[in-house]
Amino acid sequence: MCGIVGIIDYVNTSDRKPIVEKMLSAISYRGPDDSGIYNSKFSTIGNNRLSIVDIEGGRQPISDQTGRYWIVFNGEIFNYPELRSALIVKGCIFKTHSDTEVLVQLFAMYGKNCLQMLNGQFAFAIWDKLNEELFIARDRVGIRPLFYTIHNGTFSFASEIICLFEQEEIIPEFNPESLMQIFTFWTVITPNTAFKNIFELSPGEYMVYNQDGIKTEKYWELN
Repeated sequence: MCGIVGIIDYVNTSDRKPIVEKMLSAISYRGPDDSGIYNSKFSTIGNNRLSIVDIEGGRQPISDQTGRYWIVFNGEIFNYPELRSALIVKGCIFKTHSDTEVLVQLFAMYGKNCLQMLNGQFAFAIWDKLNEELFIARDRVGIRPLFYTIHNGTFSFASEIICLFEQEEIIPEFNPESLMQIFTFWTVITPNTAFKNIFELSPGEYMVYNQDGIKTEKYWELN
């Protein structure tokens, strides 16, 4: 169990790192082994890591071999050894033995189509520093959580809702319709959550966020 968080803001480019550090602190128990942050003009993403694969070398955030794509990742890719071998044949150079680096290298080569190649449970975010856009995705059946909100033009995401409330301007407010769903189905139907204006990326979906807005698409569903 790891935790990922991030803030994307194309208007206010003031220092977001202290806020992201607070967001990570709120879920420090999800990743007691390590913590890291990537910071750029428009994006700040972070990770709390529980070391499982490549304990020594798998620190996050980590980039692809070109330094264009930066990833924070919660989960486990079960077929990463096979994917890694295939990428090496295609010329990829790896600096770690982690499944996280395999995932970011796979995305760098195949883009969103990499999702069809993954066998695992995951929620991850990749920042493209060339196109200045965010890509987030969740596994097919939603084993790993991923929540997001947009407030005053700022996009934020996190593994747990509590992280989003570390931003003082985001005030918790219950959504009555969602509470009714909880009492009826024992859960909220995504993308809604128990709170107004806080959303959950649905299982089997990915999202692209850039200066043009949000685009969400389904990449897998039951036949």
